[in-house]
Amino acid sequence: MVKKFRPITPSQRKLVLPSKEELSSKRSKPVKSLLGVKIKTNGRNSDGHITCRHRGGGHKRKYRIIDFLRDKDGIEARVASVEYDPNRSSFIALLNYRDGEKRYILAPQNIKVGDVVSSGPNAPYKVGCSMALRHMPLGSVIHNIELYPRRGGKIVKSAGLSAQLLARSNGYATIKMPSGEIRLINENCRATFGAVSNAEHILRVEGKAGRMRWKGIRPTVRGTAMNPVDHPMGGGEGRGKGNHPMTPWAMYTKGYRTRSKHKKNKFILQRRKK
Repeated sequence: MVKKFRPITPSQRKLVLPSKEELSSKRSKPVKSLLGVKIKTNGRNSDGHITCRHRGGGHKRKYRIIDFLRDKDGIEARVASVEYDPNRSSFIALLNYRDGEKRYILAPQNIKVGDVVSSGPNAPYKVGCSMALRHMPLGSVIHNIELYPRRGGKIVKSAGLSAQLLARSNGYATIKMPSGEIRLINENCRATFGAVSNAEHILRVEGKAGRMRWKGIRPTVRGTAMNPVDHPMGGGEGRGKGNHPMTPWAMYTKGYRTRSKHKKNKFILQRRKK
């Protein structure tokens, strides 16, 4: 479900936001012991040079420390709350373990307050539980997948995403990624059952420029609106189409493959569709 607004103001005319019905409480405060400082870089590297354009400003944030490793085996945990996280597109869930420890995890779809989850080879095959790929049944829908054992989840972590476990052989599991790519991953890597929460995030429409500034995103000028000296797609009589989409540095974009030739492809069985 998404939330639409009556067009009382121009900014509400096209505004579409997720309903946040999955959240346990819209005003719940995060656990202080699981908060960290988030220092803004505004898209600059250690030399101060801009390496990611259109970043800067935005509302102040605290970082929520997320347990991507899920290495607390054999101890059950109860879901205490499902909360909003300003640093990611998905929601997060607070787990209260039986030994008293608290941890945040990525909230899967349909997880509710009071649900019991666990991790390890003896965990049940239910949403929110985590284990190695070699212990999971084939056909499982999973997320938060490790690329290397014991290094924590690295892929399939954005809102609404999920992958599927297709097969296992010779110490590797065959995973179908959200992009359609089919690749091999070490079967000792861990993953979590279920799809990531907040699937309506893709339907979100900000409605006004100020809402993007709150998120720390600065204005983006179209290349076709520039002069030839400023952009490869600039200039021309009237409104030129630009024909070949390019970056400001004349690299082809929108479909052009940018994967490094030096990267290994032996783990990729089938590339995503063009």
